[in-house]
Amino acid sequence: MAWWRQRTERGVAPWVRTRLRTAPGAAVAFGVLVLVTAFLAAALPRALDAYETKGLRQEIAGAPPAATSVELSAPQPGLEIAQSTREKAVRPPALAAVRRAALARLPAPLRADTTESAYGVRTSKSLVGLNHWLPVIDAPPRFTLVAQSGLAAHATVRGGRLPIAAGEVTADTRKVEAAVTEATARTLRLRVGSVIDVDGFGGAPLVVRITGIVEPRHPRGGYWSAEPVLRTPGVAADAPVPPQFHWDAGLLLAPGAAPVLLGSQGQPELYWRFAPATDRLTAQDVPGLVSRIASLEGGPELLRMREVAGGTAAVATDLETVVGSYTTTRAAITPVVAVGAFGIGAVAAVVLVMAGGLVAARRAAELALLRARGGSLRGIAGRLLAETAVVAVPAAAAGLLLAVLTVDEARLLPAVLGASAVALLACAVLPVRAVVAHRRPRAHAERDDLAHARPGRRRTVAELTVLVLAVGSVVALRRRGASSAGDLLVSAAPVLVGLIAALVLVRLYPLPLRWAARPAARGRGVVGFLSLARAGRSSTVGVALPLLALLLALTTAAFGGSVLAGVSDARDRAALLATGADARIAGPGEVTPLPAGVAGAVRKVAGVRAVTAVRIERTAELTSGGAGAKEGLTLIGVEPASYARLARQTGLGAFPAEVLEPKGAQGAGTGRVLNAVASPGLAERLGRAPRRITSLAGDITVRIAAVRSRTPAAPGADFLLVDAAGLTHSDPTALLATGAALDAPALRAAVRGAGKGLTVTSRDEERAALSDAPLQAGAERIYTTAALAGAGYAVLALLLSLLQSAPERAALLARLRTMGLTSRQGRRLLSLDALPQALLASSGGMLAGWATVRLLAPGIDLERLALATAAGRVPVIGASLRTDVWSLLLPAAGTVLLAWAVAVAQAWWAGRRTSITELRTGGMR
Repeated sequence: MAWWRQRTERGVAPWVRTRLRTAPGAAVAFGVLVLVTAFLAAALPRALDAYETKGLRQEIAGAPPAATSVELSAPQPGLEIAQSTREKAVRPPALAAVRRAALARLPAPLRADTTESAYGVRTSKSLVGLNHWLPVIDAPPRFTLVAQSGLAAHATVRGGRLPIAAGEVTADTRKVEAAVTEATARTLRLRVGSVIDVDGFGGAPLVVRITGIVEPRHPRGGYWSAEPVLRTPGVAADAPVPPQFHWDAGLLLAPGAAPVLLGSQGQPELYWRFAPATDRLTAQDVPGLVSRIASLEGGPELLRMREVAGGTAAVATDLETVVGSYTTTRAAITPVVAVGAFGIGAVAAVVLVMAGGLVAARRAAELALLRARGGSLRGIAGRLLAETAVVAVPAAAAGLLLAVLTVDEARLLPAVLGASAVALLACAVLPVRAVVAHRRPRAHAERDDLAHARPGRRRTVAELTVLVLAVGSVVALRRRGASSAGDLLVSAAPVLVGLIAALVLVRLYPLPLRWAARPAARGRGVVGFLSLARAGRSSTVGVALPLLALLLALTTAAFGGSVLAGVSDARDRAALLATGADARIAGPGEVTPLPAGVAGAVRKVAGVRAVTAVRIERTAELTSGGAGAKEGLTLIGVEPASYARLARQTGLGAFPAEVLEPKGAQGAGTGRVLNAVASPGLAERLGRAPRRITSLAGDITVRIAAVRSRTPAAPGADFLLVDAAGLTHSDPTALLATGAALDAPALRAAVRGAGKGLTVTSRDEERAALSDAPLQAGAERIYTTAALAGAGYAVLALLLSLLQSAPERAALLARLRTMGLTSRQGRRLLSLDALPQALLASSGGMLAGWATVRLLAPGIDLERLALATAAGRVPVIGASLRTDVWSLLLPAAGTVLLAWAVAVAQAWWAGRRTSITELRTGGMR
């Protein structure tokens, strides 16, 4: 009969209940370990899903609505159709019917946000306004006429009323009403009652009377921003050379006035615009979304849309480009995250095996007795599985439930699989260890210590196999990079490196103990010799598993900490390159000179330590000979002393101030040959001979005195740095401020009072903007969790190792106390007894972590993980993995200190107990 169906005889206690009552503390501790591990295993895939989904939604929401909107459009009804039929096709009821049918045909997972969607009729070609009082740039303004639905729901009337279609508007109507936004009215000098004559309607122009001034309720939403000209007028240019610039604005007609556009020469078209709804979109929908968009633009889904919108209808959107950008970023980040996740998973598995091993070691005599009295392996394994499952399965279920409650908007299946794997490992480790250790009944336990053990052939083959896998994974990662999250060999590279280090240290562990034991044996004291002798007689399993767990945990913590340090350094560097200092104050385009009082106002702001004024001319030209050809460059005029100090403080191309100062009889002032500091590319073009530079700041002659790759005023451009005193016009166009904890709002308030149109760019704000994307923030949180969990599992592995040998150490201390060992000597003995393994693990962990980072650094590119904004806003820099000293030292030092503290605490506790308690007859010590 199966073990789970066996019924106990009367008077015999059930096995599981008896075992749990015998050691309730151990059962609770094991349950907590399983719960925490199951929570991490279930929360990790849910966290990945959550931040990827949030990143997708923010990517779509943050993109311009003109790029994300899906627009179904059709040309005006053909001229071969009756005029009344054409007019009926563009009236609101017909357009609304097509919209409802098109909404029903949108393929999942693409869904429409109906609140920001719209439909109507518009002129695809803008028409000229004929009134002489309209503002003119180079040519008269042009207007896009739009009869769009939902104006009342998306705008607030600030003056007049909304337009209406008086009577029945037809293609021959020449008088209609329209509304404009406040921005359009302000730019084109319109007010309620203004009349605009719009050309392009055959013989007579269309008379448009402005009846209302409206304010958009959600100006950045899809209704207004999918076609920005409706919200804000812009400057456009005609094709002729030179181009003729003119204002381009929108006039909002009543939906019922749409038929009037059929009589225009503005190529009217019907459109139905759908803003994408992201509230139910997930990262797993990306492949299907891209496929459906492609089908809408030129596949079966387009044919379905043409069934309701006409045979010439077309679908246009740039949503696939936005999703493609998200996919590229995710594909670059996910493999790096997979490396950290694999490491913490391996550490957790080893610690679970250690916990089961601790129980198996404690109950070795009990299990050996059961085997000696005829217990079968199947029966013993079944009972052990039952008592373990009673604790592990509910704990894993609780961890899964906690993960589901903690992290929402994620798939359930990966979390269930992760928690189930933890439960399976927790349930299986004790029965498997028992079956392997007690395959044959034994009269006595064989000696299994490091001094006696000799590696066998199987162990050597296994170690060589792991070595080959580790070398292969490291080589693959260095050559290919972390290019695929599904490449388990690459993701396991840090774990394999830690495993190799553990195997090497286990083989080398007896050697330093033997070397240290020889001088200790010749000494007068017994404490040192006894501690080293006990360490050398530790069991192979008792050393190998804790050492493996500690090395993997310390390697994972070091790798995770190094990733976070590399990310932080890259963001700091990118923020500095974006500003050149702690704050940058400039006018529009850094073209116009700053008002006279700005520098003084900035210096008065609390926290500002120094202010450096610079003159930046981005339109300077180098005469390169031959037909008077010109080459563009960025000319920067500075005050040498203050700017050299700024360059030295920021680390961007430091140079001595004397390099720019005049020498000998040249003196000061304009007209001399100026010494210059140039970027490498520009220095190569200029050469060492004096060269003539033309700029708005004055024509100068320069000679290259030094070459630097960066400079604070223009970190990402080819630059030429000269003394501003040699320029004809040296008024500064930008200020670079430095100081601790600069207050950006206070700086803006100060410059607002000193001049108009000035902008303040703060280094801290640029730094924060680099890490606000969900993909980067989520990946960073996972690596932080991996580093902390690695440190936590290292502590747990050390505690489990010490707990496993605690009874033996307590019995040894009791025996030695009966022989005259003092309490002080007892504390020293236990401290020295615990230190060899802790020192070996900490030193090995530091070396393994350092080696892992150095070996894998060429294959790990942290740029996508570090820099969240688009390329072009942040100068391109390399973000590579580097060794973080604190991530190596702190966990290793904590391991040694914890081992020492636990040993001292055990010695203190053992000193409070009598030797009789520890050495009683029958005690299994």
